[in-house]
Amino acid sequence: MAWEQARFDEAVADIFGYHSLQLGLPIVDGLRTNRMPHQWLSQGQEGVAQVFGRAAASGAAGAIQPGDAAKPLPQEPSAGMASCSPLVGRPVVLLTESVALPFPEASLDLLVLPHTLELSLDPHATLREVARVLVPEGRVVISGLNPTSLWGLRQRRARLYRHLGRGSLYLPDVGEFIGYRRLRDWLRLLSFEVESAQFGCYRPAVRTTRWLERLSWMDRLGERWWPIFGAAYFLVAVKRVQGLRLMEPAWRGARQRAAASMPVAHRADVAGIPMPAKPRPSRRDGPPVSNQHRNESV
Repeated sequence: MAWEQARFDEAVADIFGYHSLQLGLPIVDGLRTNRMPHQWLSQGQEGVAQVFGRAAASGAAGAIQPGDAAKPLPQEPSAGMASCSPLVGRPVVLLTESVALPFPEASLDLLVLPHTLELSLDPHATLREVARVLVPEGRVVISGLNPTSLWGLRQRRARLYRHLGRGSLYLPDVGEFIGYRRLRDWLRLLSFEVESAQFGCYRPAVRTTRWLERLSWMDRLGERWWPIFGAAYFLVAVKRVQGLRLMEPAWRGARQRAAASMPVAHRADVAGIPMPAKPRPSRRDGPPVSNQHRNESV
């Protein structure tokens, strides 16, 4: 969590615009260092469950009161998360699923998706919604868990043990994790260009802070020797839109006017080359005959 928070702070600090939105996971404040005037945090089913639970606890018989969504929802992170990252005080102002965002087309400048695709009901539909609401040259920042890592191997082993009737999962049960190359292909199909990508967290999947600190040397070696096998990946993608120029059909029937003739100077005169002198008549030919003498002789 600390590694992802640092990556978000670096990525969104220099992204400018007017409207930004974070989808899910309030424990990570992906917009903390961003300077856009309008910033929102939304949640899906987990946010609705927390609002209903808070309303029931206050004696509202399960009814959502006006303004409940605009209040900070209580966060209940796991033991491992609580030791790595502080809680976020940004209020949840929108309860919506990522597959159906209530925003018009090309209306947001920045979207932050901290593990949103892994928790989404349909990751493809979520990315299509992201491409729809983003403005041209808008950016989306995504973080996810890498299936080809030590954490991914432990998760697959835990799934096998659970099928045998023992053990529990180390990571949340969200189905199959989305690999970096697979996500990059999805983004290219939606006219996104991956601007930057990073991998991190090369330590084994341990539960105690003591062992995490002892294995901190693996992060330094992992960035150099096995960079694509980090437990988490982080990428920034830009929405590219090809420019079009429409031509009206009237240009075909219009007649082109003929250009007026203009006198053109001799090339030799323009280049500064002296023209050859005309040959003078020789004495054998006699004096030049004028037109009057010529007519009299005829």
